[in-house]
Amino acid sequence: MSGVTSQPCMGAFVSALEGSEYDTGIPTESIAALNSYWEQTRLLYSCFDPGVKASDTSVYTHEMPGGQYTNLLFQAQSLGLGSRWNDVKAAYTEANRICGDLVKVTPSSKVVGDFAQFMVSNHLTGDEVVSQAATLSFPKSVVEFFQGYLGQPVGGFPKELQAAIIRDAAKIEGRPGASMEPFDFDQLRRDLEDKWGPGSIRDVDLLSAALYPTVFDEFQALRQKYGNLSLIPTPLFLSPLEVNQEIQVQLEVGKNLIIRYIALGPLHKETAKRDVYFELNGEPRIVSVDDTSVKPEVVARVRADPANKNQLGAPMSGAVVEIKVAVGDKVKAGQAVCVLSAMKMETVVGAPADGVIEALHVAIGDNLGAGDLICLVKTE
Repeated sequence: MSGVTSQPCMGAFVSALEGSEYDTGIPTESIAALNSYWEQTRLLYSCFDPGVKASDTSVYTHEMPGGQYTNLLFQAQSLGLGSRWNDVKAAYTEANRICGDLVKVTPSSKVVGDFAQFMVSNHLTGDEVVSQAATLSFPKSVVEFFQGYLGQPVGGFPKELQAAIIRDAAKIEGRPGASMEPFDFDQLRRDLEDKWGPGSIRDVDLLSAALYPTVFDEFQALRQKYGNLSLIPTPLFLSPLEVNQEIQVQLEVGKNLIIRYIALGPLHKETAKRDVYFELNGEPRIVSVDDTSVKPEVVARVRADPANKNQLGAPMSGAVVEIKVAVGDKVKAGQAVCVLSAMKMETVVGAPADGVIEALHVAIGDNLGAGDLICLVKTE
């Protein structure tokens, strides 16, 4: 009934019930006006359209929420799993079963989605996940789910599987909020204003930072670099200006900026930047910007040998955001070595065996493919 949208169409329900005892009384003309508005609005975001052309009845098998379907498809494509989308959907079914057949809403649906992509990236079946759980490096969201961060599933967790996945991490019994320490919002506000400036933190910012500290820091850093981008009309935020195109941006009532795009300068290869020429209220200006279309030189990375238990390979594609060991450190099997991040999914990668870190082949900021060598562990 929802076609290729995430929810069933309101117009379909209203029309189906018209003239019956359940008639809603909502004029179809009013719904048509809303449809027209959203059709035009959708065009503004066409660059994000995943290209789903028809309904997919496999939803009755994998039970993926409609709003997650297109998001997970885009995420899978970004991780290089686009050609294996059918495998991801099948793995979603298995991951959901392993997690206890969850009611899938944000964030529980994200857990299942991360789990499914992890399984496909590592060519794992559901049975193999269960049997090898003690040696696998699971996405952070999956580990936190089995710790109890989202609460307790109906029937509880499978105890052996839970112990194998969370290992030495703490368990939360019951509702997480019930055992949570009181949150000091006043201290958080002081910390945020020390970092971002006095008086810069609104109540909504405070709540955002409390719930999503990493995302909030990224958002604030973006605003510090580029200013308040919400003032720019949506089409101009998503698509570049044409040469000689002129726009107006209202900073506040009575204060407008008139901007005309003039030209784009040549690429500075040593810095990967270009000069952008424009007029601001009739005055010529130049600003140097990063050219994100320039692809960096590809670094050939060493691949881990799956048959060598002393070599640790990346379980999924992602960027190295944290390294938790150094050469010479003693580690236990499963101990965190580094953290990978890709498309809002973090994976804590554990050591393959007890031993000593003999060599590290990654640095913070490195982009890894699945199977790239992370480190060598010399067993004792």
